[in-house]
Amino acid sequence: MNLSGGAIEHGGNLRRAEQLFPQAPAPWIDLSTGINPHAYPFSPPAATAFSRLPEPADLARLKACAADLYGAPSPAHLAAAPGTQILLPLLIEAVFGRTAAGGKRAAILSPTYAEHAHMARLAGFAVHETADLSALQAADLAIVVNPNNPDGRIVARDDLLALGRHLAAKGGLLVVDEAFLDVIDPQASVAGAVDEGIAVLRSFGKFYGLAGVRLGFAVAAPPVAERLCAHLGPWAIPGPTLSIGLEALSDRAWQAGMRVQLSQEAARLDALLAGAEVAVCGGTPLFRYLRHPRAGALFEHLGQAGILVRRFAERPDCLRVGLPRTQEWKRLETALCSENWHC
Repeated sequence: MNLSGGAIEHGGNLRRAEQLFPQAPAPWIDLSTGINPHAYPFSPPAATAFSRLPEPADLARLKACAADLYGAPSPAHLAAAPGTQILLPLLIEAVFGRTAAGGKRAAILSPTYAEHAHMARLAGFAVHETADLSALQAADLAIVVNPNNPDGRIVARDDLLALGRHLAAKGGLLVVDEAFLDVIDPQASVAGAVDEGIAVLRSFGKFYGLAGVRLGFAVAAPPVAERLCAHLGPWAIPGPTLSIGLEALSDRAWQAGMRVQLSQEAARLDALLAGAEVAVCGGTPLFRYLRHPRAGALFEHLGQAGILVRRFAERPDCLRVGLPRTQEWKRLETALCSENWHC
């Protein structure tokens, strides 16, 4: 997913979009991420959340709330971090030691989020990216994003549990990144089985539309979770994030209603794309995955209209399109119905 040959490219880089399309109208519509366009309506944190160090009791409450929501065996199975991005390298160190050198292998079910392979390589693993789930059995570290980013592929829970047991029997680990699981069936999670050679990553910002809050969780066996917490230190989660996270994770009514709303809006986006003769071949309710012979032309056409979608250098016929905000649907519809696209 590296378009430049340098740093890995991700969605959300509006400065880069402005350079690519300097004549595009403002404001930009950013559909290049899988972040909920309807942010959770949190209450303003108390002033003391900014002026005091975070309270350990509030962190304990946050972990208890997250454990209950995710189906973890106990709060002792959780580590909270400022986003999930930093958790994989810490997980690797907590399970395999400070270095993974010595012939250890990582296998990643691909194509998927590119940072996982990058982090495994930095830790010293020989990395194999594969579309064959059974190939992960030969690894010491296996990584599955479920549901997958960017195509929405879902691996059955029983298959993940079997893989976790297989790896655990030889001292390995299965990491399941469930960053987008909140938008589908919560029962598909394997967070309740982390004592069986599995660790789970759960993102906060995507489903709640609050990526800037920076909050994520690792669910793992208690000795692993304890080592993660020790690495992260006592104040890894800021006071305002604790306040917002506690409120949002406890709001089951909002969660249930938002899942319905996102499914409806994904269906609306599918219909809009179908009208533009662009087929949807995968995704989740937060983003749609497209395959089209003129995907590059569509990326350019939407960019000229000030609409950024996600492209993939290694799959030039594919795009990922997120959901618009309420006021952005008309501009997207106008761009997709344009004669310039259909010509």
